[in-house]
Amino acid sequence: MDATEIETVRRDTIAWLERAVIGLNLCPFAKAVHTKGQVHLAVSAARHADAVEADLRRELLDLLALDASVRDTTLLVLPQALADFLDYNDFLDQADAVLEELDPDGEIQIASFHPDYQFAGTAPDDVTNCSNRSPYPILHLLREDSVERAVQAVPDAADIFERNMETLRKLGPQGWAALGVGRSRGEGAA
Repeated sequence: MDATEIETVRRDTIAWLERAVIGLNLCPFAKAVHTKGQVHLAVSAARHADAVEADLRRELLDLLALDASVRDTTLLVLPQALADFLDYNDFLDQADAVLEELDPDGEIQIASFHPDYQFAGTAPDDVTNCSNRSPYPILHLLREDSVERAVQAVPDAADIFERNMETLRKLGPQGWAALGVGRSRGEGAA
């Protein structure tokens, strides 16, 4: 990937983060860490699962080595790998194994986002799947302590999932498309 492709991936990912995740308040915890510059965005050049695993190892070790005030969370963006959602979903077991190996105390968790994300029991075009749809496959590395603090600070945190589903139903597929949070067409990585 050249510098222009990497910048396109970064721009697309930040647009998704700001317009959908923060803009729709799908994650009420995201705005504070984004505003403080504590979200690390790593664009992987990996094309295959083994290379993704190597990048995941590096990003996990980097996150564990830094204080949360410097880097609270990491978005590992995979523009050239795991494009098929089923392959991505299968890879999550491999990612969890790496996490267990490198983080035996359970300080980090991985959240998953994919352009074709689909919850079990939903149709592929169900707008509620958009709560976990991103322009590229992403492995989101989150600190458990930060998640716990954020949950305590947000009233009714347990209701976030249901509120997100309702927000997306009201927005509808056209509203989601109007956000412009997909992959740039004709630009970026394959």
